[in-house]
Amino acid sequence: MKLKKKAKKIMLVIVILLILVILFFAYRLFKPNNSKAKEIVVINEIKEYGYTLNDDDSSQYKKMFEKLKKILEQDSVDEEAYVEQISKMFVYDFFTLSDKDAKTDIGGKMFVYSSAVDQFSLKAENTIYKYVENNIYGTREQKLPSVKDIEIESIEQIPYDYQEQTDEKAYQVKLNWDYEEDLGYQDKATLIFVHENKKLSLIVMEE
Repeated sequence: MKLKKKAKKIMLVIVILLILVILFFAYRLFKPNNSKAKEIVVINEIKEYGYTLNDDDSSQYKKMFEKLKKILEQDSVDEEAYVEQISKMFVYDFFTLSDKDAKTDIGGKMFVYSSAVDQFSLKAENTIYKYVENNIYGTREQKLPSVKDIEIESIEQIPYDYQEQTDEKAYQVKLNWDYEEDLGYQDKATLIFVHENKKLSLIVMEE
């Protein structure tokens, strides 16, 4: 009888411990997280060109977007002004890493030629974005670059061969830029844009 009572007590203790363990893991799994992931909200767009502006974009980038929108709303679009503006916006968005949430959060993709976006993103993830730490909850302490001033050195219209076709009036744009703090990142590039339907799209970026 004593053995049976002892066995029952042991079983009771085991059951209680199991319940406590289950409750502990349930709490860990379902407990509320005060650090909520950022939710991206589109606040402006240029539908015909597929350009969008998010609520968390910087005030400087928002001004750049408004300028682009004015350029593209004209009855006759000034292509040189257009390519100058998207060159600056691409550099600002791509090389500013401080506002990116992870290495997969690649800036400037909406200015890239549609069929080249995947390859462009993969290359970026393995180069300049490779060491960007995750900041989905806004707790990152890593120091990352922010583009400040961008200068266009030259804009030239050239014939350019790509994907078994030629754009006789492609644009080659050379530019350089400064950062809020010099952390040793790339600060100049040559960009080539080709016509993709009615828009201009980046097809090549060279240092």
